Amino acid sequence: MGSLLAAVNAILSFITPISDFFWDFPKNFEWYREIPLLGDFSLAIIVLVGSGIYFTLSLGFIQIKYFKKGIKLLIQHKQIQSGISPLTAFFLSSAMRVGPGNIIGVTGAIATGGPGALFWMWISAFFGMATAYTESVLSQLFKEKRGDVYVGGLPFYARQLLGNKAWIGVVLSCIYILYAMFCLPAQGFNVVSSMGAIAEIFIGNSISVQSSFYYIVSTIVIILAAVIAFGGIKRVTKATNAMVPIMAIIYILTVAFLIVTNTHRIPYFFQSVFSGAFTPEAIFGGAFGTALVQGVKRGLMSNEAGQGTITMAAAAADARHPSEQGLIAALGVFLDTHIICTMTAFIIIMAHRYMIDPQGWEAAETYSRFLMSISSMTPGFLETVISFLLSLCFSMFAYTCVIGMVTFSEISARRISDNPIFVTAIRILCIFVSAFGILSSIAGYDLSRMWAFEDLGNIVIVYVNILMLHIGFKYVKLATKHFERYGNVNFISRDVIGIDTPYWRKGSDIE
Repeated sequence: MGSLLAAVNAILSFITPISDFFWDFPKNFEWYREIPLLGDFSLAIIVLVGSGIYFTLSLGFIQIKYFKKGIKLLIQHKQIQSGISPLTAFFLSSAMRVGPGNIIGVTGAIATGGPGALFWMWISAFFGMATAYTESVLSQLFKEKRGDVYVGGLPFYARQLLGNKAWIGVVLSCIYILYAMFCLPAQGFNVVSSMGAIAEIFIGNSISVQSSFYYIVSTIVIILAAVIAFGGIKRVTKATNAMVPIMAIIYILTVAFLIVTNTHRIPYFFQSVFSGAFTPEAIFGGAFGTALVQGVKRGLMSNEAGQGTITMAAAAADARHPSEQGLIAALGVFLDTHIICTMTAFIIIMAHRYMIDPQGWEAAETYSRFLMSISSMTPGFLETVISFLLSLCFSMFAYTCVIGMVTFSEISARRISDNPIFVTAIRILCIFVSAFGILSSIAGYDLSRMWAFEDLGNIVIVYVNILMLHIGFKYVKLATKHFERYGNVNFISRDVIGIDTPYWRKGSDIE
């Protein structure tokens, strides 16, 4: 075990600079940095935000125009024939979006780029809503029906857009599965470490990671993840339907309570965010680009707009029109970044422990910084309760990410083969990798550095997915025009977008 962890550490040391290079390119070169204004932006920022702006303008600010419509679609009761309901698909995607990145990612972004990073998270997420709409509409357009479920997403629409070549779908499916393998150890680590933090809150003492407590909790987590994952998408969605609303409501209400009890700090919050977005303090690097890069990078890590990793959830929905699920996907980005991430930022910035205790802040790990901020915001007699509730949310965020990644890996695997043995092997591999992260945590190895893997996986899959979105955007525009003109009437792909698609070629089941 020790030699394996040493090998992982060596790989991480190698991966981190590679990840940073691709995220910063071409800012790595002095000649580019000297270009006025443009030199502050990396290619990744230009691609992500630029594509979001392009989709927003081309679709007539659809994230604003149909915001209320999206909410109505989300809450309306709908009888489904196959697949899952739009609301269930929303919860499934939110299980991935609303993850540890909403706490660790936001805390890390502010720690590196300052409070101004939140402003750029808002901006990138606003335009990201249009990007999420685009990729979700494509997922619906090119979904396939397998038995009583729908499968689709990046590997499926990429294959159709690139000449219906099977190998393209296989390659992209493998890329996503590999991406999930990179992410699962860190998420497994987050689940168990957060459970340990919860226990320590109650007993008031630290618990050795070698204690029986960690072994018992780890075993329970692994078994529960396996039971849910091996139940297929139907069982997974039952779990996410229950967990996502609970964890979102608890988190929002708890943080709202902290904000209300610290109203005198609210002006400081907004002043710090808006001033820091353009005039960051030296303590955070003193560069405009630092705040912007951290905001966009961690915004992506959180809401995953443009990444293609949540497109499988959109495809699984039994939608009446492809555009409907696009509107719901846009709401998912709004919930994740403009609400959940902002809640975390309120705690970090209003507490401003990075100013009050800079030495302690620097010495602490990312999650410990979050707990430090909670302590500064909470009335003494409620500190235990508040810390417990927010740590519980963090644990649930991580756990839903684990089962979500396993499910989406399974969907990707079905693009390669529907062979039950192969699909089962992918499930087992996902559980094994998750268990590795958990056992590494027990061994005392800090897998929080696995963020480097996630960063690298994010930027690679982003470039692939964004290219596909631009290739397929003409079909998205045609579907959107049809929706705006006729609503959710019977959608037949040949009549609307000029080509036959696997499911919509005969029209939906709408009468």
